[in-house]
Amino acid sequence: MPEPTSASFRDLTVAAFVDRLSSAEPVPGGGAAAAIAASLGASLVAMVAGLSEGRPKYEQHAALITRAREAGDRLKVRFLDLADEDAAAYGRLASAFKMPRETDEQRTARTAAIRSAARVAADVPFSCVDACLELVATAEALAGRSNVNASSDVAVAALLGQAAARGAAENVLINLPSVGDESYAGQMGSQVLGLLDDIERLAAETREIVRRGTARDPLPG
Repeated sequence: MPEPTSASFRDLTVAAFVDRLSSAEPVPGGGAAAAIAASLGASLVAMVAGLSEGRPKYEQHAALITRAREAGDRLKVRFLDLADEDAAAYGRLASAFKMPRETDEQRTARTAAIRSAARVAADVPFSCVDACLELVATAEALAGRSNVNASSDVAVAALLGQAAARGAAENVLINLPSVGDESYAGQMGSQVLGLLDDIERLAAETREIVRRGTARDPLPG
């Protein structure tokens, strides 16, 4: 029996979400999928921290581990919110494109609606990319400083954050031309590419640390 339509993706089962994602409906789409992937990465960060807390072997990293668990728990909720926000933003933009344009007045109203909706449709995935930086940075900090039996989970968390950031960035960049503001588009484009560079570097460092399998010194401070 099909699961009833939900106003929030968080209320769906995994099977129901992927079924909806694979349908011919435009929502959810890539933006929501990216945010959900990031939520899974954040959940892994929280899990690894939870598997490391209270263990004498990692006592020197206790403060980091506590911060990582709190960040993971906070970010997993944030990414779920962003999945819903992304779907809503796309719906608003799609509606704007469908507005009538037979008269000058209608065309003016349509253009204004598209520009406003496109800005939101760029801002929401930008927030996802920004949050992914925190996710991947937290995973990198945990690598070599947390439960060694869950080291591959740290790498997966970083990979999910990296993939989610790339996906969300595509949604930022594709919507910028419709905003009608070259200054905003240029600044936003530069910012999102800068964030991606940082995320790519941290994700690569996380994988390398995990592959080496060596313990790391505590973070300074």
